[in-house]
Parts: sequence; C-alpha cells; structure tokens
Amino acid sequence: MNKLKLKVCGMKLAANIAAVAALRPDYLGFIFYEKSPRLISDVSAELIKYIPSEIKTVGVFVNEELDIVKKKINLYQLKAVQLHGNEAPGYCADLKSTFGGIEVIKAFGVDEDFDFGILDVYNDVVDYFLFDTKTKAHGGSGKTFDWKILENYALNKAYFLSGGIDLEHAAAIKQIEDSRLYALDINSRFEVEPGVKDVEKVKAFINILS
Repeated sequence: MNKLKLKVCGMKLAANIAAVAALRPDYLGFIFYEKSPRLISDVSAELIKYIPSEIKTVGVFVNEELDIVKKKINLYQLKAVQLHGNEAPGYCADLKSTFGGIEVIKAFGVDEDFDFGILDVYNDVVDYFLFDTKTKAHGGSGKTFDWKILENYALNKAYFLSGGIDLEHAAAIKQIEDSRLYALDINSRFEVEPGVKDVEKVKAFINILS
C-alpha cells in the first residue's frame, strides 16, 4: 500500500496553524462555511498564503456561490477546494477550467443506504472524492462510519477517508487494502476545542502511520 497522505482539517488560530504546519502534513484544511464552529476568520485566513508551499492548502465550502469560492481561491492562493454540499458536476468543472492547477475534492456523507452510483457524473470533473460520516452538519461529527460500505465503491478515483478518525484507528487503517485510498482526513478527534488541534496527538498519528 502506498504511503497515505494526511490532511488536517478545521484549522482556525494563527499559532496553532503554525504549529501543525511545522509537522508538514500533506494538506491543511480551512473551513469557509459560516455555520461551522471551525469557521476561519479573515485575519487567520491571511496566514494561508504563508504556509510552506509543499503543504496543499484546502478551502472547505458548503453550497457556496461559485464566484465567492473563486474569490477565496485567488485571495488566499488556495491549492485545493473541498466541496461538502450539493455542488453539481458543472460547478466542479467550472473550478477546474478556471484554475488549471487547483485540486477539486468532492465530499459525500455516506451510510449503509448511500448510492455510489451518484458519483459517476463527478468522475471526470474532480480529482478526489472524500467519504465522510453522513450528518446534517456537513462533517466534523467525530463519528466514524462502517468502512465496509466502501466495498460498494466501484470507480477507480482515489479518495480521502474522513469521519471521526482517531489515534485508535491507525492500526485498522493500515490493514485497509485499497489502492484507491489516497489520504486520511483528521479533524475533531484531534482537537482540544473546535478549530484548535492537539499538536502532540497529530504528531503521534503521523509517527504511527509513517
């Protein structure tokens, strides 16, 4: 199995952003969804531009107007966008055509009733899927879903695994034999409060997976 990439999502405060960035995760996620307790302020968002270039900065949006997403990409020089709402394939395609190098990650909340057939129309217009635990809050629930559900995923598109991942899951993650599993997305289980990550815990997770 290839070495998994790591995305630390829901970063919010300047000093904590700097401390987590120093651990060199592959992706750092910043939430631009007004209803999230991890909503990043304009002041902290300014720091996104100064994060080391080898870390891909991700803007997380939920059913946001396309023009606003484009403005945020330009303003903060985002390298990726994660779309957590009901964004249509055309919305994703527009971002891909407007920004040549941008990575588009389309997130889906899954449960035992999830229809993987709805992913087909996104296959050619996104770089990755992200599978999260289905909730009304569009992520950040701290709950895992039954990963066996992913046996119903038939496409070859690489994906991020999200939803309540904690230190205790590291061993089980290492046992997953799926070449499409590209990255792990960690958030609420690594926090001391919403938007503030436990840096030592993140470091421990990186060490276990490496």
